[in-house]
Amino acid sequence: MKFLDQPPRFLFFTGKGGVGKTSIACAASIQLAAAGKRVLLVSTDPASNVGQVFGIRIGNQVTPVTEVPNLSALEIDPQAAAQAYRDRIVGPVRGLLPESVVKGIEEQLSGACTTEIAAFDEFTALLINGALTHDFDHIVFDTAPTGHTIRMLQLPGAWSGFLEDGKGDASCLGPLAGLEKQRTQYKAAVDALADEQKTRLVLVARAQAATLNEAARTHDELASLGLTRQYLVINGVFPESEAVNDPLAQAIFDREQAVLANLPHVLRLLPTDTITLKAFNLFGLASLKQLLTNGEMAHHGAQSVSQESAPASAAAKDAMLASMAEHTLAALIEPIALEGHGLVMTMGKGGVGKTTLAAAIAVELARRGHEVHLTTSDPAAHLMETLHGTVAHLTVSRIDPHEVTEAYRAQVLASKGAKLDSAGRAVLEEDLRLPCTEEIAVFQAFSRVIREAGKKFVVMDTAPTGHTLLLLDATGAYHRDIVRQMGANGHFTTPMMQLQDPQQTKVLIVTLAETTPVLEAANLQADLRRAGIEPWAWVINNSVAAAKVTSPLLLQRAQNELREIEAVTSQHATRYALVPLLQLEPVGAARLSHMAANLS
Repeated sequence: MKFLDQPPRFLFFTGKGGVGKTSIACAASIQLAAAGKRVLLVSTDPASNVGQVFGIRIGNQVTPVTEVPNLSALEIDPQAAAQAYRDRIVGPVRGLLPESVVKGIEEQLSGACTTEIAAFDEFTALLINGALTHDFDHIVFDTAPTGHTIRMLQLPGAWSGFLEDGKGDASCLGPLAGLEKQRTQYKAAVDALADEQKTRLVLVARAQAATLNEAARTHDELASLGLTRQYLVINGVFPESEAVNDPLAQAIFDREQAVLANLPHVLRLLPTDTITLKAFNLFGLASLKQLLTNGEMAHHGAQSVSQESAPASAAAKDAMLASMAEHTLAALIEPIALEGHGLVMTMGKGGVGKTTLAAAIAVELARRGHEVHLTTSDPAAHLMETLHGTVAHLTVSRIDPHEVTEAYRAQVLASKGAKLDSAGRAVLEEDLRLPCTEEIAVFQAFSRVIREAGKKFVVMDTAPTGHTLLLLDATGAYHRDIVRQMGANGHFTTPMMQLQDPQQTKVLIVTLAETTPVLEAANLQADLRRAGIEPWAWVINNSVAAAKVTSPLLLQRAQNELREIEAVTSQHATRYALVPLLQLEPVGAARLSHMAANLS
């Protein structure tokens, strides 16, 4: 593997959820340890399952992996780190400031920015404190800091006082309020990340356009910050040998090869490794030792792994799927259609199929004669290509994140910026260049579209995250301004109120039947609930278990999905749909309609 050729001391693995970062980081650590290197494996992933992979309990302390000489592991719990970070900031002002102000600070610190920074705070010491890591030749990080985090940590030094003086409505700046004393330490950590003699960043993706486009964006963002020494690993590539006599397997192979033949240009320039898709679950040393090879496990190894996590028999699989036979996308659309109008939002991480599902729902509603507006804000979404033509009763639009963000920046600088001195305006301009600004600007653009849902169906792809909604509410934005102006007896409806009303808005959380996407979807649901929004349903997309397959590899992967399907249906969702992996890509109105109607 090229990414393990003459590795520097620090190895960082980054990529979208569900691409296999943890498994690859674990396998790389084992390989380095087997070569006689002393290795510390560190996870900062909220959905980390490093302990499960090795079959041991790992917490916030260096723990030897007894079955692997030279290897130790450490799991940083980002949520616990974020809570401790919030306590450090809020504790000193509790009792001194009005409770409403304290609550607002806590809400500002409840989102993803705080979690990212708190996790970075935890592992900064591992990058620059020799006393903690001097016993190790290599430190392997499962989940690198995002460019978003690094960008925030490079802000100019004036923002702390800017916040304390109350000179503006902060977006991402809120979580940074307590970091002034650690700026020198953070600069040293960022410098270490940018030093190619010390650090190697490994972008992990799947052979899918969405994850590879995301890897390309991550590459550009990190490179612009000075982190240029990057490698690419394309994980889970479908082997040609499995495509024989299975039409679905052949279709998967052909799709992936077409994607790989059209890699984004910036990724073509990177040292690249490919890892073939494995049938077995990546738990235990036997499977991890085989991951970075492009052959299959010995039969007894694969058998032992599959027995650990799959139901006991094919009969169990059939019984489970039979009980879910009525939970189709068509069954989910039926009660939505009966409403006659309303807002439908598909939410979830990238790569789970939100765009396709939003298009399928919109096409089916339009086929029934309803007026439908389908819209997206996803830079990587290609709604027109997905629809591949026009559909009666259906209008399509795209909110350009760049355009609406520039307009929002100009508006804020013209209003709030006009009241600031030059130093305050400079900090406000810096804040407005952060990712949270785009989230807020896109939400405002969405809000204008939401009004249409009183008369027609509006289907939104890539909705704002729960973090964005909390941020807007916490900073006293539109919703609270209207409440204050209208008073308790006023008659009004704000976009936030509409999102919180299940009679007006149906939020669909989209996921895959894989461990990390399910955990991330559950975290999204928790975020939404904190914002007062109750998801209406879950959609488990591209399920192999729900498809008809004969390939041995796909049959085993179908078996492996059942645990995650059961977790969704028994723990997370009160209403759900199971959508099978399709042989033909759902492109064009006819295929989208078949998908929505649960036809082959």
